[in-house]
Amino acid sequence: MISQLSWKIGGQQGEGVESTDKIFSTALNRLGYYLYGYRHFSSRIKGGHTNNKIRISTKPIRAISDDLDILVAFDQETIDLNAFELRDNGVIVADAKFNPVVPEGVKARLFPVPITAIAEDLGTSLFKNMAASGASWALLGLPLEVFNKAVEEEFGRKGAAVVEKNIEAVRKAAEFILEQNGGPMLEFQLEPADGKQKLFMIGNDAIGLGALTGGCRFMPAYPITPASEIMEYLIKTLPKFGGTVIQTEDEIAAVTMAIGGNYAGVRTMTASAGPGLSLMMEAIGLAGMTETPVVIVDTQRGGPSTGLPTKQEQSDLYAMIYGTHGEIPKIVLSPSSIEECFYDTIEAFNLAEIYQCPVILLTDLQLSLGKQSCELLDFNRVKIDRGRLMAGELPPTEDNKLFKRYEYAENGISPRVVPGQKYGIHHVTGVEHDQEGRPSESTENRKNMMDKRMDKLKYVKVTNPILVDAPHEEPEVLIIGMGSTGGTIDEARARLTEKGIATNHVTVRLMHPFPAEELRPYMEKAKTVVVLENNATGQLASLIKLNVGYADKIKNLLKYNGNPFLPAEITTFCQELNLVWQR
Repeated sequence: MISQLSWKIGGQQGEGVESTDKIFSTALNRLGYYLYGYRHFSSRIKGGHTNNKIRISTKPIRAISDDLDILVAFDQETIDLNAFELRDNGVIVADAKFNPVVPEGVKARLFPVPITAIAEDLGTSLFKNMAASGASWALLGLPLEVFNKAVEEEFGRKGAAVVEKNIEAVRKAAEFILEQNGGPMLEFQLEPADGKQKLFMIGNDAIGLGALTGGCRFMPAYPITPASEIMEYLIKTLPKFGGTVIQTEDEIAAVTMAIGGNYAGVRTMTASAGPGLSLMMEAIGLAGMTETPVVIVDTQRGGPSTGLPTKQEQSDLYAMIYGTHGEIPKIVLSPSSIEECFYDTIEAFNLAEIYQCPVILLTDLQLSLGKQSCELLDFNRVKIDRGRLMAGELPPTEDNKLFKRYEYAENGISPRVVPGQKYGIHHVTGVEHDQEGRPSESTENRKNMMDKRMDKLKYVKVTNPILVDAPHEEPEVLIIGMGSTGGTIDEARARLTEKGIATNHVTVRLMHPFPAEELRPYMEKAKTVVVLENNATGQLASLIKLNVGYADKIKNLLKYNGNPFLPAEITTFCQELNLVWQR
């Protein structure tokens, strides 16, 4: 029996690939397996090749597998594009309708299954996705009743007849392939899972749940890949808790409405991707100048312009830190797992209100949309901190003057009120202003106000600004990453250890203000520092050089073809460095 296996299904977009993967992985999750998914899809609504890859394991995993065990194909294009990933003696389960052919040089066993024919016999070709799932599920030798239960839950709203026909499609395809193979494939029999309950979600859902749990009650947003699921999640859930989601006419309206919501005292967020964030920059500057809290999620994707809207990239780092004109305090936080997406969203709201500034939660497409297992969330960890938000009736101001909303403070954080509080009246403007908010061009006031705002960054405290994985005292290589690369680095590091190469791994979670002092000791110890990121210019590496130094130690490992890193790519790169040292 084996401890892990990789399965992929592919076809034309709109052909049922997504729903097939959903039911297949849901059933595996019910059995207690750990899962990590990667979704390759086109920017078109229908048509164009798409595939979903699921890695199944008896132990926690946070990376895509290098190879593939089973490929389920609805068309020949799927085989031609993906068969090269199959390990020797892997399996292709293909619809017999298109007369599938295994490409030359691929050592895989082909099972043509009458997937479309089975579906059409039941009344419609729409059942073919369940037939395809049933065939591959049977090869694994897993209990069909678990799979059928997932089918029932997915299609129950459509009525008993639809559920029954989908289950029949599963049964017929399973029986066909078991007859062809003489039973399940022994080499693909998975060890039993631990059976423990696990969550199985995408990062966007975790962010939505984190926002809800953290007290967010208003979300204005405009749909954009790969951020839309956050809005879709909150559309369903916020109204149950007295909240509201508004689909705005554009991203400018979304962010200015979010600033207004926070000014009124309601925890408000918005979410977008690179093109949307570009439109928001002037308003983010307004939030910084007026010291209004706001949480903004940037789900990075391939750029510039429309770029690769459905592909992986991590190229918004500079824009999120330096994008606004002028200088304002802002906090840029980058979660690296599903659990962190949940907890960091709550922390982002706290940070925004404590420091009265914009907080940007920086994810990437793979973390946002890659469905994966995570442990049950601990709601006892949730703490709400609204900073210097003044509650109740305020004391009268001296001589009935305006409230000093922007009062000079040692840590830069002034008292904050909501509209309507007695004795809390003050002026709000995007131009430079005095302590009461009235416009001022005084040179002395300008310097004092700039110092007051920027001083906030000196006091920022974030939970785990960096994550360090089992540090080695004398590492040859320190591998640094961000976002969804964390799990891939961990796996590569384990392989390097087996090869006798001592490594350390740091995931940078706080991008601004940069955690230089926390990172420095690990860079000092390493012979070489490998910084990997999904962009073409090494933005994270440049930030490290700027804030920490050690430029002579840094080697860039960059990938910007739209795909996430694979463990083997990191392992190979570090092994080649090791050969250089040996020379």
